[in-house]
Amino acid sequence: MALRYEQKYLVPNDRMPALRQRLSPFLVMDGNTRNSRNGVRQYTVRSIYLDSYNMECYTQKESGIKLRRKLRIRGYNQLQPNSKVVLEIKRKIGGRIKKHRALVLYKNLEQVIRFGNIEDHILTDTNKDALDDARRFFFHLKKKNYTPSNLVVYEREAFHGKLDNNVRITFDKNIRSKTTPQYKELYDEHGLKPLFKQHFVMEIKYFTNEMPGWARSIVHEFGLRKDAISKYTIGYDVARYNKKLTY
Repeated sequence: MALRYEQKYLVPNDRMPALRQRLSPFLVMDGNTRNSRNGVRQYTVRSIYLDSYNMECYTQKESGIKLRRKLRIRGYNQLQPNSKVVLEIKRKIGGRIKKHRALVLYKNLEQVIRFGNIEDHILTDTNKDALDDARRFFFHLKKKNYTPSNLVVYEREAFHGKLDNNVRITFDKNIRSKTTPQYKELYDEHGLKPLFKQHFVMEIKYFTNEMPGWARSIVHEFGLRKDAISKYTIGYDVARYNKKLTY
């Protein structure tokens, strides 16, 4: 996957309807979304973040290191017999993001993690680089002895640009987490603590050197300020240290 820019904004919940309406002429709904009970089209994102014994990924983010990586295992919505999860490396390179991703059936996840038999279980039909990306994942997993550190779950509204499909905007809501999960708890809602009670996270993602003019204009119109938000580190602080957030 090519390098992309990713800008994040912490937005009060009560501004969501107006922001959604203002963005609507420029966006179309992501095909993976589905109607929820309140009629909003969204899906649930579930990520187990992995870290080393000395919390290298956590401390690198807190220290502001520009070149860093995070390993996570990501699933979606509710558990189904053939649910797939993503083994993912998210690399931060200055102000840009690059991801390496490989799919595996959730029912095979623990076996793959334990034995590393990726050739038997990595799904390659939609990603020609899947095996290479899986090998990268396991190289870092074993080298640093990464283990599950934090589970972060949220509902996501996702859109992409009408004129440029590579522009993507997401609203991440009801973000919640817990520390030291087991792999089998990826789809478990028990014990999750909320991160932001009054805010949601909006992300604008694009591949060109500049944010699209219409998006930049709307950010200015709503007075939004870019923020270096990490769901992983904030979630870890809330869940592990019972940190009280004021937003």
